Amino acid sequence: MGEENLNSRDAYRVMLRDYPDVLNIDQMCEVLSVSTKTGYTLLKKGSVQHLKIGRSYRIPKVHLLTYLIGFAPGHTIRA
Repeated sequence: MGEENLNSRDAYRVMLRDYPDVLNIDQMCEVLSVSTKTGYTLLKKGSVQHLKIGRSYRIPKVHLLTYLIGFAPGHTIRA
């Protein structure tokens, strides 16, 4: 079987389907398998787009997928 290519709509439905549409910092870190400190660094550097509500960070799943897809071979993210 060949390699499957997912469009962004399919990726949204398939990837991270067990997570809510808006993640908190702990859920994001679990998905990325990074420490909480590294997660906060990614947010503060602007690597992953997010919302800050009061003192809490909220990460829409679509923004996390955009970050992850950016690591796909041969894929460029348009600003």
